[in-house]
Amino acid sequence: MSQIAFSSLKLHPALLKNISSLGYQAMTPIQAQSLPYILDGKDVIAQGKTGSGKTAAFGLGLLEKLNVKHFRVQSLILCPTRELADQVAKEIRKLGRAIHNIKVLTLCGGMPFAPQMGSLEHGAHIIVGTPGRVEDHLRKGTLRLDNLSTFVLDEGDRMLDMGFQSALDAIIEHVPAKRQTLLFSATFPDQIQSIAKRIMSRPVMVQVASTHESATIQQHLYKVDDNQQRLTVVRLLLLQYRPESAVVFCNTKRETQDVADELCRHGFSTLALHGDLEQRDRDQTLVQFANKSVSVLVATDVAARGLDIDALDAVINYHIAHETELHVHRIGRTGRAGSKGIAYTLYNEKETYKIARLEEYLNQSIDTAPLPPVSLLEKPTYNPPMATLQIDGGKKQKVRPGDILGALTGENGIAGKEVGKIDIFDNWAYVAVSRDATKPALKKLGDGKLKGRSFRVRRVA
Repeated sequence: MSQIAFSSLKLHPALLKNISSLGYQAMTPIQAQSLPYILDGKDVIAQGKTGSGKTAAFGLGLLEKLNVKHFRVQSLILCPTRELADQVAKEIRKLGRAIHNIKVLTLCGGMPFAPQMGSLEHGAHIIVGTPGRVEDHLRKGTLRLDNLSTFVLDEGDRMLDMGFQSALDAIIEHVPAKRQTLLFSATFPDQIQSIAKRIMSRPVMVQVASTHESATIQQHLYKVDDNQQRLTVVRLLLLQYRPESAVVFCNTKRETQDVADELCRHGFSTLALHGDLEQRDRDQTLVQFANKSVSVLVATDVAARGLDIDALDAVINYHIAHETELHVHRIGRTGRAGSKGIAYTLYNEKETYKIARLEEYLNQSIDTAPLPPVSLLEKPTYNPPMATLQIDGGKKQKVRPGDILGALTGENGIAGKEVGKIDIFDNWAYVAVSRDATKPALKKLGDGKLKGRSFRVRRVA
């Protein structure tokens, strides 16, 4: 795509002059594709990762239509973390510095409430905030959105990951029906699609090239002699490729548990998922795997139904699936969201006919790869990037994701980027934190309060 200059857009001359003084010449792909629609007042869904220039895309759109003389909240930008909200506010102030008297205000959890109330009393044009805190201000009546014309969801997928669905729903009830809605997200899971359907009007979909190249799944076959060798080969593959998230598919519940137990014994971060698990254990297993605090999930096909993990690094077929369609369904779980996926399949002499059937079905030949060197077994296993903390309070105790995020990132807390997925159930909640931040996070939640109450907190993975 040839580079397009900002000057080709119908932007206010003062804005163009300022962009030029900031050294912005040509638009990034996401800006070139989304800005014309944004300036035209259309609802836009833009798929692009951090660093793609999305803040300038929506920032210029809302600055262009801002009426400075009308001292009311005209734009609301929601971000998943305080750091991102601060970054976005800073960028918008920079982009809008040629327009005098613009007031951009941040409303984030983990910061004292009273000063924010005072700032709101003095009024603002643009609010940048986290869902939990914005919802609090709306509920208390300290923030009004009657004059809102632009509503932006930044990093929508991460907001849903962090459990902000109900806060978003509550905020949307306060937003005027006649508005422009802009949704920016790195990935486009089902939850984002359903939110888009509910809150947007005939949105234009914009994707930058890197996120929708066809996902390629590399398939590798490994010939084994017996079950003992199968287990060794699984260990070798994990040690050689060190996937952050891998599913090992087994054909029976018994085998699933045996393989998981054996991998644990050898030091791998592993959990089993099969039909004999109680619902609470199943929930906890899925939470830990989805939030990257457990690296390997050993599962049966039935139990893995509904497993919605966006970026699965690898699938290992302990045995080739009974049905060819099932094999294709298994390997299709890797390589989503534009990433490259890898599938490893183990088979023995008796299963050779299944390989032939699979190759015919896929209309491609799959080579049998040499087994990884046995010397890998001397290498240490690896740790997942995150740890899971369980809080003994949930929906019934009115605990919300924003409370947990605010408690973790408040004064002397951990950084927002060290907080991962937040999952809230009826009577308990789980939050993923970077492994390195586990101790301070436990201390912060254990010593602090949520909803004015102390809750028991423990590490589960």
